[in-house]
Amino acid sequence: MRLGSGTFAACCVVIEVLGVALFLRGFFPTPVRSSARTEHQAEPPAPEPSAGASSNWTKLPPPLFRKVVIMLIDGLRDDFVFGSKGVKFMPYTTYLVEKGASHSFVAEAKLPTVTMPRIKALMTGSLPGFIDVVRNLNSPALLEDNVITQAKAAGKRIIFYGDETWVKLFPRHFVEYDGTTSFFVSDYTEVDDNVTRHLDKVLKRGDWDVLILHYLGLDHIGHVSGPSSPLIGHKLREMDSILMKIHTSLLSEERETLVPNLLVLCGDHGMSETGGHGASSVEELNTALILISSAFERKPGDIRRPKHVQQTDLAATLAIGLGLPIPGNSVGSLLFPTVEGRPVREQLRFLHLNAVQLSKLLQENVPSYTKEPGFEQFKMSERLHGNWIRLYLEENNSEVLFNLGAKVRRQYLDALRTLSLSLSRQVAQYDIYSMLVGTVMVLEVLALLLLSIPQALSSEAELEVPLWSPVFSLLFYLMFLVLSALHVIVCTSTESSCYFCGLSWLTAGGVMALISALLCAVGSALAKMFADGKFLSKNPAHPKARWSELDVLILLGTTGHVLSLGASSFIEEEHQTWYFLINTLCLALCHEIYRNCFLRDDCEPQQCSHVEEGFVSPAPALQDRSIRCNMLEPHRVSKGPTSLDTLRGYEKWMVLASPWVILTCCRLLRSLNQTGVQWAHRPDLGHWLTSSDHKAELSVLAALSLILIFALVQRRCSLTSKVAMALGLLGVYCYRAAIGNVLFPWQRDSKDISKGVIEARFVHVFVLGILFTGTKDLLKSQVIAADFTIKTVGLWEIYSGLVLLAALLFRPHNLPVLVFSLFIQTIMTKFIWKPLRHDAAEITIMHYWFGQAFFYFQGNSNSIATVDVSAGFVGLDTYMEVPAMFLTAFATFAGPVLWASHLVSFLSSETSRHKGRPK
Repeated sequence: MRLGSGTFAACCVVIEVLGVALFLRGFFPTPVRSSARTEHQAEPPAPEPSAGASSNWTKLPPPLFRKVVIMLIDGLRDDFVFGSKGVKFMPYTTYLVEKGASHSFVAEAKLPTVTMPRIKALMTGSLPGFIDVVRNLNSPALLEDNVITQAKAAGKRIIFYGDETWVKLFPRHFVEYDGTTSFFVSDYTEVDDNVTRHLDKVLKRGDWDVLILHYLGLDHIGHVSGPSSPLIGHKLREMDSILMKIHTSLLSEERETLVPNLLVLCGDHGMSETGGHGASSVEELNTALILISSAFERKPGDIRRPKHVQQTDLAATLAIGLGLPIPGNSVGSLLFPTVEGRPVREQLRFLHLNAVQLSKLLQENVPSYTKEPGFEQFKMSERLHGNWIRLYLEENNSEVLFNLGAKVRRQYLDALRTLSLSLSRQVAQYDIYSMLVGTVMVLEVLALLLLSIPQALSSEAELEVPLWSPVFSLLFYLMFLVLSALHVIVCTSTESSCYFCGLSWLTAGGVMALISALLCAVGSALAKMFADGKFLSKNPAHPKARWSELDVLILLGTTGHVLSLGASSFIEEEHQTWYFLINTLCLALCHEIYRNCFLRDDCEPQQCSHVEEGFVSPAPALQDRSIRCNMLEPHRVSKGPTSLDTLRGYEKWMVLASPWVILTCCRLLRSLNQTGVQWAHRPDLGHWLTSSDHKAELSVLAALSLILIFALVQRRCSLTSKVAMALGLLGVYCYRAAIGNVLFPWQRDSKDISKGVIEARFVHVFVLGILFTGTKDLLKSQVIAADFTIKTVGLWEIYSGLVLLAALLFRPHNLPVLVFSLFIQTIMTKFIWKPLRHDAAEITIMHYWFGQAFFYFQGNSNSIATVDVSAGFVGLDTYMEVPAMFLTAFATFAGPVLWASHLVSFLSSETSRHKGRPK
């Protein structure tokens, strides 16, 4: 069957979309949800268990606290409170932790560690998925069962001040609120003052039941300056004074009402060593959680060390404390220390309500729930609880009752722990079968596309798909039967839920038929290529154009990297793959250069032209000996063998040394920023430079880097762009000095720290000016078609404008990354690509490899935590969504973007030079 290129491509796109959708459906499984409770109809609480006796406790217990104040400090990792910083900067909080009426915990958050999913976890007790990372930018209303909705339904009056994410998640839930923008990370003063300014009035009023305060300043300081910044200490001291004010006010109110209140100090997530968050490092996962109330009075000598709990446990604890039903989707368990001072019957009642809620959630989400150990423990606990109730109602106060109560309590706690673990594991369980089917579909289509490119690009623009041949039909039926049998076996033997198995048999059969047809088509295309002898040909139009060693390395390296993404460990440490590939590439280039320089062929070597002769149309760079000798062979696309004999002395030695220079640069860059997951915590040169003790060294390095950037970029710019570049780089240094990152020679300290808005905007003006000049030249070159120089200069000026923007957005210790990027591009352009006359495909892949490597040289990784959000607000004095997103994205992917723009400039200049050369 013959298909047009357009029809074939459209079919491939549709199948690719279906395969990716099926893979994502398995990778993001349906979260654990309860269908028993809706927003409009609340399920009655489970009655107290009884064994032959009627219990008179069928309602929810009364609230334990009159008022609840939740003070959430964004980015409050555990060592900020329980470590040396807490002792130094939070003395009142430290006193409450060590000697006061409080219970302290280290609450472990789950991925993703960004604000909106963590607020959902705190209020619903559920485990949000990675899709919430996208929703974090514009949070929709939360429809899940949660503490805030339950409190509003119960008539509680809730007041909120702080991060406007709460207002978006819980619209029309607060009787009074004042939201602040969470994304403007350059502001760490006013964003907290806007919260604190309401406190004096609110604490004197009695018309509220729940007060929520979300402070963002600490997290913003982390994004801008990191956790080691002196500003962290000032902010912690400020938070400590606010906590003391709130606690003192609650205590004075308790003296009048004689009913305890609850003050909760917590964080939503932690903070990495670079100041970001979103990943799974210990610093990002562990947050401080302190429950403070006069109901938690401790005896002298009672030492309470912080216990490790799950962040989701707070939802169940708040619900019990406010006398509310536990959210139906909660996988957390009650923090038992908060109720251990209550009578035994109340303790068991609270534990039973929590266990009933978790067991129902398990029944609705795990088909084989009866085999779960947690469910068995719960049933055992409920039976023992019923026996205890029977003894209690008989007014038996013997030691038997006390011992049985202690046993039931331990049994419940074990059951809660096991149930919570089972439910959490269910959330993290991937649908492997659906992922595998989707992956097979995507890979088959990709293989078919690669094998069909020569036919699709031919003059007929058509390709032959052998769908009706007898061999194809037989192979198709065999594959279809095998895959169908495999599908039946998998779907009937699995105990966990599977999306693909849940589809109708007709739909699943259609997918199996599609996979079988694609597999047969790929096999037929491969057989045809082998039969025609074109499999090893680099250019199908010229069968004797063989692959060089460098071509094979590029193909294997790119393919190997794609295959490595199938393992999570390779994704976490992807930088190691790219470091290995570019090092191997440098060694391969070294081998190619040395072989061309020192080895002689049997035939007379053809002298290559001067290093500046330029770019040649795509073809193999170095051919084997037999092909070199037959230079007049028909249908042969050749650049001719290259030789370094005609180069001048220093140029020849630079060509020989260039791979080793590039290797040295890459090794130095690896020591600048540790990245990945396994070794990200290890010290590096970047940490040493950013410490406050080495600000002078950082200043010298930043100034030297900016000078080198100008020297490397200005050589092909117009005079106007050179002046703009020089002034822009000077403005970059002034901006960093204004915000306190570096020092001027006459400046001894950085007391006069500002936001640097004026300095940054000064640089932005020059960036836009250079980009405008380059764009004008490009448009002009379209009018004057014969003038290739104008187009070349225009592309280079656009590239230089992007370099200036990257210099502004990069942190000062990362400026050497930009310098080395420009230096390597210069070395490879002058001493590798031109003398060896690589073709466009090879140069494109090399740019791609180095662009990916420089993404990791910046200190980035595949973790969300390495995204430098502060770069999005350079030059902004308020939150503007579009500019902030653009600047953040550019700063993150500056390495690949700069190498891609350099590729366009280089290919355009060499093609223009080739066209402009007289024939």
